[in-house]
Amino acid sequence: MHSFVIEGRRPLRGTIDAAGNKNAALPMLAATLLTEEPVELEHVPDIRDVRSMVSLLKQVGAQVEPLGGNTLRVVARKDPHTEPPTEMCQELRASFLLAGPLLARCGRAVLPSPGGDRIGRRPLDTHIAAFQALGAEVEVAPDRYLLRAPRGLHGADIFLQEMSVMATENAILAASLSRGSTVIRNAASEPHVQDLCRLIVAMGGEIQGIGTNTLFITGRDRLHGARGQIGPDHIEVGSLIALAAVTGGEILIRGARPSDHRMTAETFGRLGVRWEERGDDIFVPANQELVVCDGLHGSVPRIHDAPWPGFPADLTSTALVLATQARGTVLIHEWMYESRLFWVDRLISMGARVIVCDPHRAVVVGPSPLYGKVLSSPDIRAGMALMIAALCAEGRSVIHNAQQIDRGHERIEERLRALGAAIERVESP
Repeated sequence: MHSFVIEGRRPLRGTIDAAGNKNAALPMLAATLLTEEPVELEHVPDIRDVRSMVSLLKQVGAQVEPLGGNTLRVVARKDPHTEPPTEMCQELRASFLLAGPLLARCGRAVLPSPGGDRIGRRPLDTHIAAFQALGAEVEVAPDRYLLRAPRGLHGADIFLQEMSVMATENAILAASLSRGSTVIRNAASEPHVQDLCRLIVAMGGEIQGIGTNTLFITGRDRLHGARGQIGPDHIEVGSLIALAAVTGGEILIRGARPSDHRMTAETFGRLGVRWEERGDDIFVPANQELVVCDGLHGSVPRIHDAPWPGFPADLTSTALVLATQARGTVLIHEWMYESRLFWVDRLISMGARVIVCDPHRAVVVGPSPLYGKVLSSPDIRAGMALMIAALCAEGRSVIHNAQQIDRGHERIEERLRALGAAIERVESP
């Protein structure tokens, strides 16, 4: 177990490369099971969740070889194991992404209820309904899901019950080896969903409508090997932008893909944050004046998450910390997960003026000088938000449970130290 020890109030300056997107890497690694030919993935982040998924791939019989430079080569066996170990699956919510390729390729998959962040109820109903529409037989046991397709999967016109990212990805994975054509309506369209679609097209699949909420997939009898590129992590990039703003720093984020940040620019702009697009990079200038932009007639503005291309739910915690350093009042409305604001008491203990109205809404009044505290990270996104708060706070902070942050951010303390942050990783008592 590790903790981060942070001395705050140091402006960060310099250049940092955007890491690969965890939420693209995980489904793209699952997609390697769709073929027995080699699949190479570039820009794979070296983080805990990716290592857990690689371990799962090995358990079902795939060979995974690092090629250097954050590139992995995966070769799945001809007859993958269809029942990965329960204990390993329960470490990672994305373990359920194995269901789509195993069901399509082998006609069978047995998977336990997955793990992941405890940010509220995250049901699998939409996944199961999509598999059933494609012809799967599903038996729901108290602790696992038994999926069978003894006659194979067939194309279908699917309307997803919710715009779930992972359910969309599972439906894409399964439909790519189904007989006939599939339409997925009310599909998620986040950048990582698009990256998955582009990989499957490179493997010989046919997907139209990439980047929209309606996908048209023509199933193939087989897919072949390919080389795919994982895009930048737009959540980490958004966090780095906020970090520069609250510390008064000047940061150039290379390979940030600015087109992924239009809604973030709009949302952070309501708090006074500005940046420049420099080709594929984002430059955040120093010493910005953070002021809440009121609504018409002086109304209190609201920041709320929404499915893509709305403001990402995974940046809500970061936006809340950013709001504590902006002059004015803002309502943060996190409607997608009922437990995502449960970490805010830690921020209040640092001196933030926040009123938690209910599990979904919090009113932030800023600016509030923050002070170092001993804290614990409950999940990836809250952990990164607390790290941002600690880096702009007066004095010393300790963030326990650092492995939660490690699940989504590659060598974060090393990369931030290169920008001038005073942060060290230590063994927890």
